[in-house]
Amino acid sequence: MAEEKQESTWPVPLFHFNIKIGDKSEIAFQEVSGLDTEYDVIEYRAGNSAEFSVVKMPGLKKVSDITLKKGLFKDDTALFDYFASVKMNTVKRETVVITLLDEEHKPLFVWTLNNAFPIKMTGTELNATSGEVAIEELVLAHEGLTMAT
Repeated sequence: MAEEKQESTWPVPLFHFNIKIGDKSEIAFQEVSGLDTEYDVIEYRAGNSAEFSVVKMPGLKKVSDITLKKGLFKDDTALFDYFASVKMNTVKRETVVITLLDEEHKPLFVWTLNNAFPIKMTGTELNATSGEVAIEELVLAHEGLTMAT
């Protein structure tokens, strides 16, 4: 029996990605969240307007903080060291590149964060009744998000 060719197009899986922070080597993360961008809404109504409702216009663009989660490994303090490098008003801002890859490890989508820096580090939770791995979390603030294919 001949195999039938599947004609449907499927959405891209989200489980194969890499992240590069500045000129550091790629760091293997388990999860990325916060790739959000939105606009504030400006409402205005002139006092002599015949319409008894406001006009809505796009305002300033806002971006969300990015949360990165990864397994905690023995002698791996890279994220903590990066977070600890932040000093009052002297933080080194980095370009962060998040790349969603296909099965051949080629980029499908690339998100670039401009002027990113760490703002929160969360160590792992400890639980004597759990069989889960230790996870650490880093939150990055940034000044803009672009997406390319």
